[in-house]
Amino acid sequence: MKRKATNKSKTHKERFLGFFSSLSGGLSFLGGWQVCHNLCLGIIALLSVVGITVAGMPLLFLTQYTIYFWSIAVLILVPALILYWKNRKCMSAKLLLFNVGIITASTPFMELQPYQIAFWAIGGILIAGSIWMFLKPRLQKNGNSKKFASSVIPATG
Repeated sequence: MKRKATNKSKTHKERFLGFFSSLSGGLSFLGGWQVCHNLCLGIIALLSVVGITVAGMPLLFLTQYTIYFWSIAVLILVPALILYWKNRKCMSAKLLLFNVGIITASTPFMELQPYQIAFWAIGGILIAGSIWMFLKPRLQKNGNSKKFASSVIPATG
């Protein structure tokens, strides 16, 4: 009996690329004001459970660095897109689409503030599309299994 040869470098490469894709999406979230605000509120809530009272927003200083966080997210996304362009099997298109949507929606530049709603809409559409692409096969799989089960098991009554 022959054993299948495992390609450890391929799994290592996939993990490496997946890490940078996730890092890109995570850092782009830091660029959005609402996310920073929610992080501050979460930290205040956790500290209050322990008994520490905080007045104000403990992470408000991060808003000064949103452009840097967003730029790092874009700089990490660019190599991920190039690697995806070269070898489409190396990472998930759905995850990349999700990350592009997050980065688009969290554009932090003051000069583009009048167009922020357009960025939110475009990013939201990309995020919703990637979520739909992720959920569609699972929903179809569940729908087919229910149809199959009802056709195989006769109804008694």
